[in-house]
Amino acid sequence: MDRYPPIAEHGLVGDLQTAALVSSQGVVDWFAAPRFDSPSIFAALLDHDGGGFFRLAPEHPDQTCKQLYYPDTAILVTRFMSPDGVGEVVDFMPPDRTRTATDRHTLIRVVRAVRGTVDFTLECRPRFDYGRSEHQLELDGHSGLFRSPGTDAHLQSSFPLERDGQDVRGRVTLNAGEAGGAVFTVCAPGGKAPRFPTVEGLTAQVEDTGQFWQDWLSQSRYRGRWPELVHRSVITLKLLTYAPTGALVAAATMGLPEQVGGERNWDYRFTWVRDGSLSVRAMLDLGFADEATAFVHWLVERLREREGKGGEPLQTMYRIDGSPDLPEETLDHFEGYRGSAPVRIGNGAADQLQLDIYGEAIYAVAQGREIGQQGTYEGWKTLARTLDWLADAWDRPDEGIWETRGGRQDFTYSRAMCWAAFDHGLSLADQFRMPADIDKWRAARDAVYEQIMDKGWSQKENAFVQHYDGDVLDASLLLMPRVGFLAPRDPVWLSTLDAMDRKLVSDSLVYRYDPAASPDGLRGSEGTFSLCTFLYVDALARAGRLQQARYTFEKMQTYANHVGLFAEEVGPTGEQLGNFPQAFTHLSLIMAATTLDEALDAKQGR
Repeated sequence: MDRYPPIAEHGLVGDLQTAALVSSQGVVDWFAAPRFDSPSIFAALLDHDGGGFFRLAPEHPDQTCKQLYYPDTAILVTRFMSPDGVGEVVDFMPPDRTRTATDRHTLIRVVRAVRGTVDFTLECRPRFDYGRSEHQLELDGHSGLFRSPGTDAHLQSSFPLERDGQDVRGRVTLNAGEAGGAVFTVCAPGGKAPRFPTVEGLTAQVEDTGQFWQDWLSQSRYRGRWPELVHRSVITLKLLTYAPTGALVAAATMGLPEQVGGERNWDYRFTWVRDGSLSVRAMLDLGFADEATAFVHWLVERLREREGKGGEPLQTMYRIDGSPDLPEETLDHFEGYRGSAPVRIGNGAADQLQLDIYGEAIYAVAQGREIGQQGTYEGWKTLARTLDWLADAWDRPDEGIWETRGGRQDFTYSRAMCWAAFDHGLSLADQFRMPADIDKWRAARDAVYEQIMDKGWSQKENAFVQHYDGDVLDASLLLMPRVGFLAPRDPVWLSTLDAMDRKLVSDSLVYRYDPAASPDGLRGSEGTFSLCTFLYVDALARAGRLQQARYTFEKMQTYANHVGLFAEEVGPTGEQLGNFPQAFTHLSLIMAATTLDEALDAKQGR
C-alpha cells in the first residue's frame, strides 16, 4: 500500500450527510462523521501513522487494481485482478431519505470473488477526533465496538475478527461466486448496535441504494454530448450536499495541498455562499429544481437571521447547519499529506470581506424565481434591504474571491458582482412588481459599471485586470459575460480573453492569477485551477470561439481521474492537487458543458 496514494486515486461515497474517500487500493483513508464538517475517524490521507484507516482488499503481490462506479450511482467498485483470481470490494453508504440530521451513519463494504480464489484482508484502525481521542475496543467474534469519548463505532463482519491492540484485523478466503462483507456504523456513545448483516441483506442494500441513485438521476434533462461526464458531476454535487439543510460543501476533504509540501492547505468542508449560489444555475440547467430551491431557502435564511444586527448581511461561508462559527486552528500532530503542513480545521477566511458574494447570492435567488419559486413578501423585503445596504457599502476594498491573505484591494470581480446584484435585483423588482428603491439601486448599478470601465481596465494589457492598482490578469473575470456585465462578443471582452490566453493559459489549462505578480500573502505556488479552465470554456463558447472551446473542454476531460472526479487544481505534471472532489469544479463543468452544447447546437441549426 502506498504510504500516501495520489489524491486522484480515490472514489467518493456518501449518504447525503457525510462522505468517505476510498482509494483504488481498497483503503478508506478519509471519513468524518456524523457530518461532513465533523472530526475525522479515518484520516490516513493526512497522517499515515496517526490518522486511521479501514482497509479491505487482497494482498497478492502481483495484483492489478481498477475502480469504477456502478452506472448512474454513487456505488463504488474496486476490482483486484491477480493470477489466483479476480475479487471486488463494493463500497457505498445507504442514502438519507428523511432529510433529518442523525448521528448514525453506515459505511458498507461488500467483498466477492468473481473468478478463482481470493484472500481478503481487513484492517480497521479508527482514530477518533482527528486522532486526538483514545478508544477502547470490545470484540466478540464477528463484531467489534470501538468506544471513544464522543463517538461509538460498530464493526460487523460476515467473517471472524481478531484483536490487534485496540484495533481489528480479519481474513476471509472466497471462491468464485462467494461473497461477504463488513459494515462500519458510527453512532452516539451508547447507541444501539445495528442488526447483524447477512450476505443476502447486504446484496439487497446494494440494489436498493443503486435504485435510489438511478431514480434520482432520471430527473436529468441533459441530452447533450457528454452525458457520463455531466451526470457524474451532478451525482458528485448531490453527494456533497447536506440533505437536512440543502447546503453544499465546497469539498469532502480538508488539508489536501495546492502544492505538495506547501502551506496552502485549507478546510473545505463548509458552505461558501459563492459556490452554493452558482450551483443553483447548474442544477436548474439539468432539471434538479428541488436541490436548487433547497439551497435558495438556506441562503435567504442566512440573510434573514442577520437582519437588524448590524454589520455585514452575509459572511463568506458557514457551517452546513448555517452556523457562522468556523474558528481556524492547526492540527500540529498531523504531518499532512506527504508532509504538507500545517493541517488546518475551520477556516479563517469566513471573517473576510468578500463583496462579490452579494452578486452571487442575488443571482441565485433570481435563478430560483425563474422557475416560479416566487417566495414570500417577507423574503422579498429581506432581499430588498440587503440591496439597500449594498448600495451604500459596495465601494470598499475587500479580500476578493480567492481569499487572499495579503491585504484588501479594489478587486474588479468583486465590483462586477456588485453590479450583478443590483442588475438582478432591478430585474426581479420589475418582473414581479415588487416594491423597491429602484432609483437607488439603478444609481448604484450605474456607478459600479462606470467605475469598472474607468479603473478596472488596463491600457498596458488591453484587458480588464484583477484590481485597480495593477495590471495582473484574473480568471475570475471569465464570469463577467455569464452574469451580463458585458456582451460575450464585445471587443473589450474579446481583448480580455486574448490577454488571458497569453498570460493565464497553459496548454488549455488556466491559472487563476499569477501569485508572483500579485502577492497573496502565502508562500509557494499552485497549479492551474480546474474551475477556471471550465469557466474559460464557457466564455470561449459564448464568444463564438467554438473550436477552441470544444478542444479545451475535451482536453480538460483527460485530467479527470479514473471515475470522472476532479480536485481543485491540476499540477505541473498533470497530477490532481487540493481538496477532493471539489464542488466548484464540477458545477463549472456542468455550466461549460451546457453552454457549449447550446452553442454547438445553434451552429448546427438544431
